[in-house]
Amino acid sequence: MHECDTVAIALQPLVEGQELGEALVCREAVAAGHKVAVRPAAAGAPVYKYGQVIGVATRAIAAGEHVHTHNLGYAPVAEPDRGAAAPPVAGGFGAEPDAGANLFKGYLRADGQAGTRNYIGIMATVNCSATVVARIARHFYQHPRLRDAGVDAVIPVVHQSGCGIPASGGVELSLLQRVLSGYLHNPNFCGWVLVGLGCEVNQAEQLLGAAGQGRAAPVREVTIQEVGGTSAAVTRGIEQVEALMSVAAQSRRQVLPLTKLKVGLQCGGSDGWSGVTANPALGAAVDRLVAAGGTAILAETPEIYGAEQLLLARATSPAVAARLREKIAWWQDYLAQHGKDMNNNPSPGNLAGGITTILEKSLGAVAKSGSSTLNGVLDYGRAAPDSGLLFMDSPGYDPCSVTGEIAAGANLVCFTTGRGSTFGAAGAPTLKLASNQQLFARMREDMDINCGPIAGGARSIDELGEEIFHAIIATAGGRPTASEKLGLGEYEFVPWAMGAVV
Repeated sequence: MHECDTVAIALQPLVEGQELGEALVCREAVAAGHKVAVRPAAAGAPVYKYGQVIGVATRAIAAGEHVHTHNLGYAPVAEPDRGAAAPPVAGGFGAEPDAGANLFKGYLRADGQAGTRNYIGIMATVNCSATVVARIARHFYQHPRLRDAGVDAVIPVVHQSGCGIPASGGVELSLLQRVLSGYLHNPNFCGWVLVGLGCEVNQAEQLLGAAGQGRAAPVREVTIQEVGGTSAAVTRGIEQVEALMSVAAQSRRQVLPLTKLKVGLQCGGSDGWSGVTANPALGAAVDRLVAAGGTAILAETPEIYGAEQLLLARATSPAVAARLREKIAWWQDYLAQHGKDMNNNPSPGNLAGGITTILEKSLGAVAKSGSSTLNGVLDYGRAAPDSGLLFMDSPGYDPCSVTGEIAAGANLVCFTTGRGSTFGAAGAPTLKLASNQQLFARMREDMDINCGPIAGGARSIDELGEEIFHAIIATAGGRPTASEKLGLGEYEFVPWAMGAVV
């Protein structure tokens, strides 16, 4: 992957004694996707992958050895080197694409935003109204009137909060309302029914006030305590959704520029191949999207740690770079308060898939962003005022991170995985990219695109980037994703919960 790398990735399972080259013999079994040393490393010496340090040797490593948790450890990141190499990225798409490739068919909303879907949403202000919301939505599951009205789905948005939190002056309520407000403004929704209990901290009127003016989608309210209880609220909610169908029926897809497209970038269940195949291929597609005036939102702050220098070097201004440094510093302090550090991030699945340290994981994760200029850094769930490549602060927990991206305005999500993921977002169609061919074959119904052929050289990063780019346009225009066909996403609305529960 890079001339200074001290490790390579096993394309297939290796056995002890297997010849790997003229002067390299495998010293032990190495699983596919795991690292094998191509050069010796003394104890304490840095180990390189993607041309960058992914950790230090915790003991002497001989050429041909398996390199993983038993001999590779985390090392704190030094001051970012702006001249450092980047993970593999696309070499560019060559000739300027035709104008027709930079268009998609979406729903133009009154506020100028564009939806890739025509949803009606039902939102709980508090967990006490969650069951009522779910029952209203269940009534419309595969309902024949949806197709007649041009409604893609009736989406329940329920959560575990809304009460038992300070009513003012705290991050608990303000953060929840920021996320809920972001969903109320997301252009994938043509109308909303807001369902509250009546006595909760997160009052409907206060939430709508926090959401501000300019919402394109009309909002109707149901208060359980006022209408007479659970059954009455379900009946009233069904009536309100039916009334919104006439609004939905007025929406028609039309040809729109890619400047209206905002794509959330996410990875989950990453493996040793993710940073070599799926992530850089998605990065190639992102570069093309950004060049066409579109927006891409990278997130998961703990999972860029150790690779933030690649984003800092591309920041459009010192102020943008400073914002990113602030977010990294906040997470370091936050984890230290709980006796943790950034290297606690790799999950058991990451480790089993060949990823050893957070540095290695982050270098691969940043590849999703391609090579475009970083135009801005957003707070979690904060609306994206700029276009181009943006970074949004969020945890590395996939449902929580994607929830924030959709609140920030993402109308489509691209999700890479190496171990396999059944994630889907109800608020935005989610394209799933498999990092290896074995996963694509094993979980075929969950995956949309196979990036595995990059590993063996059968296809290039540019070629897969082109395929992903066109899949984004087709999905934005209404082609269902694997996750949509499976009906995934109803339980994946997970706002970032911070602060006290009282």
